[in-house]
Amino acid sequence: MMNEEQTTPGEAVNTSEPTPDPANMERSNRRLVTKVLGVFFVCAAMYGSYLFGLDRGSIGTGSNASSVLSPSSAVFSNTANQENTIDFSLFWKVWNILKDKYVDRGNLDAKKLFYGSIKGMLAATGDPYTTFFDPEEQKSFNEDMSGKFQGIGAEMGMRDDILTVIAPLDGTPAEKAGLRPNDKVLKIDGEKTTGMALEQAVGKIRGQKGTEVKLTIYRSGELESREIPVIRDVINVKSVKLDVRDDGIAVLRVSKFGDDTDSEFHVAVSQLKTKPPKGIILDLRSNPGGLLDAAVSMASLMIPSGKTVVWEENGKGEKKAENTLGGDVLSDIPTIVLIDEGSASASEILAGALREDRTNVSLVGKKSYGKGSVQELIPVGADMSVKVTIARWLTPNGNQINEKGISPDTEVGITIDDIKAGNDPQKDKAIELMLKLIGK
Repeated sequence: MMNEEQTTPGEAVNTSEPTPDPANMERSNRRLVTKVLGVFFVCAAMYGSYLFGLDRGSIGTGSNASSVLSPSSAVFSNTANQENTIDFSLFWKVWNILKDKYVDRGNLDAKKLFYGSIKGMLAATGDPYTTFFDPEEQKSFNEDMSGKFQGIGAEMGMRDDILTVIAPLDGTPAEKAGLRPNDKVLKIDGEKTTGMALEQAVGKIRGQKGTEVKLTIYRSGELESREIPVIRDVINVKSVKLDVRDDGIAVLRVSKFGDDTDSEFHVAVSQLKTKPPKGIILDLRSNPGGLLDAAVSMASLMIPSGKTVVWEENGKGEKKAENTLGGDVLSDIPTIVLIDEGSASASEILAGALREDRTNVSLVGKKSYGKGSVQELIPVGADMSVKVTIARWLTPNGNQINEKGISPDTEVGITIDDIKAGNDPQKDKAIELMLKLIGK
């Protein structure tokens, strides 16, 4: 039996595209530099085989169908088939075949098919960060950016087409259960993730507080996979934590770059201004990134005015500098930045800017994730949006880190035994180095 929200293809009405509210669009457009957060910030890698996007080289039916035709050069028509023409009637032919022939056509939802076709079109770009958020996904994304949702509290992404843990978040069920960056998720509650779209996987991992999800993961260096049960909970992650040690070292932990991160960071810095520390350890481990503006604002408190935080390079090769905004109060204080495989995007921007714009900064830990692109969130309806990659980003010295990551000055790993024993050799090394710097 069909629910009230479902529309069959035969009942679908072809209407003109609604015009988004300009005021709402202005408020909603945001640039993101995330992995864009699977179970935490909902990530991309959309339905590559859903109606559109099966083969980028097979668009059109003309004599040159195997060549790549750019969207700006394409001419759309419902009748002619010419060299630079896309016959959009093909879409309706397939639509009608599905409507008339599909064995379970009575259960088809026209909205899902329509949204799926858009997702497939964006997936055909080959960019896992360019994607469409339908109303349900938009709601989840907004919850993720606010830092409060129900789930396990881990950022998920795709690496080599394998569902991968990018970073478990501080104090969440994922971290407590023992999930680690780069864990490969092979099964969710016994169902294989091979070929599963990221959003589908995220939907299966999310769930109500108190319920359990079993993840079968493979960890590099181990001979066999393991099953990790995780009890879902309400995830409410505080972005910034400050701990000032008795030896004068301030440890600033930043777990994400969300809507509240900038204000929380300013509060922490205000506390440091009253009694400046002798040294700062900035912990960006397992921080998957977030809003670019937050990263630039935070960098402005730690880097002299007028310095470049990051370069944005668009599709034409044009570069634009995002510079510090003023307000620096921490640049004279020796700083060590902790990074690891879960430090991505905005975390890498901040770490790279600190190292290249200052002489009293060093990095400790493991090589970062390597995500070097910028996305913009564009509303296309009252409760839908498109997240599209608009630029690549480079460090102040022009270094491209996409799929390369940022290497630490001092490499220190952390083992399963360390975690089980409650040890943190990376942080210990940072403290050791800082004590030498400040003469203690």
